[in-house]
Amino acid sequence: MTRRITAATTLEPSGLEAVFDASFATELALREKQIQQNYRPVIGIHKWFARRPGTVFRSLLLAEFGSEPLRDSFWKAHQLSGVIGDPFMGGGTPVYEANRLGFHVVGCDINPMAHWIVRQSLAPLDIAAFAAEAARVVDDVEAEVGSLYKTKCGGCGSAANVKYFLWVKTAHCPHCDEVNDLFPGYRLAEAERHPRHVLACGGCGALNEYETPPTREAPGKCNDCGHAVQMEGNVSRKKLDCRACKKPFSVGTFAKAPEHRMWALEYHCEHCYKGTPGRQFKRPDRQDLARVKDAERRLAREGATLPIPDDEIPAGDESDRLHRWGYRRYREMFGTRQLLGLGILLKHIRGVRDVAVRHALLTVFSDTLRYQNMLCRYDTYALKCQDIFSVHGFPVGLVQCENNLLGIAGIGSGSFRHFVEKYVRAKEYCRAPFETRHSGKKKEIVPIAGETIEASMVAHLPDSRTVKQALLVNAPSQNAPLQANSLDGVFTDPPYFDNVQYAELIDFCFAWLRQALLDEEESFVKKSTRSSDELTGNETLGRGIDHFAAGISDVFRHFAKALKPGGPFVFTYHHNDPTAYLPLVLAILDADLDCTATLPAAAEMTASLHIAGTGSSILDSVFVCRKPVATRRAKARQVEMPLDVSNECRAALTVDAAAMRSGGVKITIGDLRCLIAGHVARIAIRTLRPAWNREAPLPERLRTARQCLEQITLMANVASTVEAVASGGSHARATSSSQPEARP
Repeated sequence: MTRRITAATTLEPSGLEAVFDASFATELALREKQIQQNYRPVIGIHKWFARRPGTVFRSLLLAEFGSEPLRDSFWKAHQLSGVIGDPFMGGGTPVYEANRLGFHVVGCDINPMAHWIVRQSLAPLDIAAFAAEAARVVDDVEAEVGSLYKTKCGGCGSAANVKYFLWVKTAHCPHCDEVNDLFPGYRLAEAERHPRHVLACGGCGALNEYETPPTREAPGKCNDCGHAVQMEGNVSRKKLDCRACKKPFSVGTFAKAPEHRMWALEYHCEHCYKGTPGRQFKRPDRQDLARVKDAERRLAREGATLPIPDDEIPAGDESDRLHRWGYRRYREMFGTRQLLGLGILLKHIRGVRDVAVRHALLTVFSDTLRYQNMLCRYDTYALKCQDIFSVHGFPVGLVQCENNLLGIAGIGSGSFRHFVEKYVRAKEYCRAPFETRHSGKKKEIVPIAGETIEASMVAHLPDSRTVKQALLVNAPSQNAPLQANSLDGVFTDPPYFDNVQYAELIDFCFAWLRQALLDEEESFVKKSTRSSDELTGNETLGRGIDHFAAGISDVFRHFAKALKPGGPFVFTYHHNDPTAYLPLVLAILDADLDCTATLPAAAEMTASLHIAGTGSSILDSVFVCRKPVATRRAKARQVEMPLDVSNECRAALTVDAAAMRSGGVKITIGDLRCLIAGHVARIAIRTLRPAWNREAPLPERLRTARQCLEQITLMANVASTVEAVASGGSHARATSSSQPEARP
C-alpha cells in the first residue's frame, strides 16, 4: 500500500489511520467481550489477564494489510505474507490474529507462563489422542479420589455427586478461645435460579428456605432449632461478637492461614434431580465430614510422594494481601481434599508418554487450578463457583467454594473434565476458525475456510517459507534477536503500567506447573515468574514510573529499528492515571516513530467485574505510529506549542464519540476522558518531535515530556471539552460523582 510522505518526512493518514472502521470493530468487540470464549475459543487454552478482543486486532491488521473495505474483508479468508512482531504478547491475541491471517510472527514476553500459553496455543496437537489420554487419566484419578466427592441424597437417600462444598472461615476468640464462624451473610442461594431463598441458621447451621429473604429487622424462624434466621452475618467491618463470651474482637489480620468449617453442599442426584425444583442443597452429614478426615489421613500418608508445591509466596502489591490473611505458601491456599486430588491428578499427567499430549494436559491442569482452591467463592445468584481471578487480584472472602476436582459429566463447570472439553474446543477452533455475525437478534456462525491458528516453532527470525513460523522469546523484549527491516508491522497490547500484576497472579499456577516441567523446560527452573525487568509498576518492589518509562522506551526502540520504513507500530492503551501516558510519549519519541493517529476501540464490557462501579472506561485508545521513510529531521531550538489544541481535541473526540455510539457504546464521561487522553498524548508527541533529544538523560526526557503533556492538557480544556461532547450525544451518561473519573 503506497503512503504519501510530507516534506517534513512525517506520514499523512492514508492506510490503517484512514481505513479502520472503528464503529464496526467496536460492535464486534462488544459482542465478543460478553462471552469471549465463544467468539475466540483459543483463549480457552489457559487464563491470561486483560485480554483485548481478537476482533479488534483482526480489524486493525486487515485495515492495514487488506485490500477491501473492512466490513467485507473481515468475513473472508486471507493468506497475507510478512512478519508481525508483538513485544508484549501476554495471552497472545495479536499473535493469534496475525498468524491466522497468514503472517509469520515474532512474540516476546518476559513471563514464562505467557510464553508457555502462547506456545501451547500455536502448537499442533492430535486432538483425538489428547481426548483419549485425558479420559484415561480421569478414569484413573476417579478410581483413587472419586469417593471423596460423594454424598447421600437428602431426597431419595442414594449416593450422589457433590458439585460444590461450601466452607466458612473460622477464628478463635482472643478472650475465651471459642471458635467462631465468620459469616458476612447467611444466604446460600437467591430466589432467582432456585425457587426460594436458602439461608443457613446462625444457631444450629441448618439450611432453611424462604419466599422472602429474612432480615435482622424481620427475621425468619429455623425449622430445626427455632433460632432467628437472617441475611446479615455475624461479621461486619471485620469485627464480630464472640458467640460464647459475647465480647467483640477483630479479624483484620491472621498470623497463619485461616481455618475453615464446611457448612453446606450443592450436589446432583441422577435419580431424583429431574423431579426436584431448583438445586439440591444440604447441610453436611457425618459421612461428609468423615470424608474430609479420610482425605486428611491420606494426605498425611501420601503427600510426600505427590508433586505438591511448597513454595513461599513472595512479597508484592497483590500477594501482600495474601500475607495479611496469613497465607505464606501457595499450598496453604488449598484445602486438604484439593491438595490430595490435585497431587494425584498431576502425578498421573506426568506419567503420560506423548510429549505434546502431556504438555496439553499439563496446561489444562494449570488452568483448572483457578477453580480448585480455597479462595474461590460461590455466586449466590448464578449458583456456581467463581474463578479466583474473577478480578485481577487476590480478593480473599470469608465464605469459600470447593469445586469437584474431576467434575460431573454434562453438569456444572470449572472442573478438570470441563477444562479438557474447553481445550478440545480451542484446538478445533484453531484448525477451523470462524466468526460470529449478528443480524438483529439472529446469530450466524461464519466459517473462515482456509485460515488456521498454528505455527512451526523456530529459534530464529521467520523466513519466507510458506509454512507459518513463530519465533517465541521468553526474555526481555529488548533482547529479542531482530534485524533491521525484518518486521512488516508491530501490533501489541502493552502492560498498562500498574493495572495488572501479571507475575504475582500467574505464579499461583506456575508453582504447580513447574512441578512437572522443572526438568524439561529451562524457563521453569526458577521458583517464580517475577523479574526485575518486568514492565509493571509495583510499589512493593520499587518499580515506579521511571522504571516503566525506561523499559518501554528500550522495547519500542528495539522493535522500531526492526520495522520496515513506513511500517505500522500499533498498540492499545488506556489508564485512569494521566502520568501513565507519560512513558508512552517518551517511548514513541525515543523510538523515532511518528504518531499518526489515535483511534477508539472497545476493550471491555460495562459489566466486567474488573471495572464495574469504578467509573473506568471500557474503551482503549489505539495508537498508530509509523517508522518514517526518511530519518533525518530538522531540529528546532525550542518546543512550540500548537495554537488550537482545544478545537482539535473537541473535533477528534466528537468523531470518536460518534463512532463509538454507532458501534453500540453507551459512552460515559470516563470513556471520553480516556479517549481525549490519547489525543493529548498524540499532540504532545507531535509538538515535542522536532526538538526531541532521545540521548538526553531519562530524568530530563521525562521532565520535558511531562511539562508538555501538562500544557497540552490545560490547552485542551479537558473538562469542558468532554462535557460538550458528552452533552452532544443522546446516549451520553455521566459517571457517578462518588466514583473516580478517568483523567487524561
